[in-house]
Amino acid sequence: MNERPWLVVPAAGKGRRMGAERPKQYLPLAGRPVLARTLARLHQAFPDARLCLCLDAEDAHFAPDDVPFADWRRVPGGAERVDSVVNALAAIANDAADGDAVLVHDVARPCVTADDLRRLRAAVAADPVGALLATPVADTMKRDDGAGRVKATEPREGLWHALTPQGFRYGLLRHALAEAARRGVAVTDEASAVEALGHSPRLVSGRRDNLKITHPEDLVLAELILAAQAARDDHSPDRNDNA
Repeated sequence: MNERPWLVVPAAGKGRRMGAERPKQYLPLAGRPVLARTLARLHQAFPDARLCLCLDAEDAHFAPDDVPFADWRRVPGGAERVDSVVNALAAIANDAADGDAVLVHDVARPCVTADDLRRLRAAVAADPVGALLATPVADTMKRDDGAGRVKATEPREGLWHALTPQGFRYGLLRHALAEAARRGVAVTDEASAVEALGHSPRLVSGRRDNLKITHPEDLVLAELILAAQAARDDHSPDRNDNA
């Protein structure tokens, strides 16, 4: 497996649930667009990575200066996240080897830590299937009856919240997504496509503050998380004051 990973960042969504004047990836977060914050986090952990940034063809908000990677390309985004990922994998077909690591990360997760990113990269390199960041479910889980009432309480033992990035070998991921499309399998994330082939990706326990910005209040939470992470890093005994 090539030591330089590929990063795929789907960023073509409209973010309609935010009710904002622009897609959520371009909303300001601590003085910078969400997209810029997310890419900066990825670059912190993987400065050598090759980036595929999936953008809407009519995107009028994107600024190339927000991309810190030296090796990157713009890829047409699709109607759904999975379509963007498929487009990205097709775009690098002539450059990627089947054994190369491909890490797919939500553009709306700007709070992922460099430590979690590096641990995931190590897990993907060591596992023959692949891996994803995830957190064990901590809350009581209810299933509704379709009419706004509780039908049942679901056991939470063994349940995890899937996060991103999710990482797999290029050849396996491309095959899994193609097979899912051919068989009409619903793909909610990359792991679900790989699972549909009969594989079991590794779960890498990640931090709970790897928030996905979906609703307006999430922007406020994300800013608080970034501030707390910065304060923690500033007081870390391992911090190099000359860095």
